[in-house]
Amino acid sequence: MSENPIREAISEAITDHEVILFMKGTPERPMCGFSARTVAALDALGSPYAAVDVLPDPRIRQELSSISNWPTIPQLFVRGELVGGCDIVSEMYESGELAQTLGVEPPDEAPDEAPVAAEPGAPPLMPENRLG
Repeated sequence: MSENPIREAISEAITDHEVILFMKGTPERPMCGFSARTVAALDALGSPYAAVDVLPDPRIRQELSSISNWPTIPQLFVRGELVGGCDIVSEMYESGELAQTLGVEPPDEAPDEAPVAAEPGAPPLMPENRLG
């Protein structure tokens, strides 16, 4: 039996996935703006990635920060190395370094600036009829 199964599972996930994002929520339903923005940058580049929701168990976040020596969420790992959080990912996206790190060619329609996702949990934008 393992001494620390959560720590081992996190380490294994980082090793097993070329690109993995530890975030609050899921890519389909991010639960914080920083996670949403990081997902938007990855999605804009069309790069496949795995994601882990750190919210179900506070020990996940604690062990992850212990492994990475990085206190905040989200955390993006590429080929086993910590890339950084939202601000670093956004800066790398804008400079082109994120696409290079991921080994992808940015799609022609990818925005030059890091995409900004809708606020987490926000309903889809609905126009208001003020005509009548």
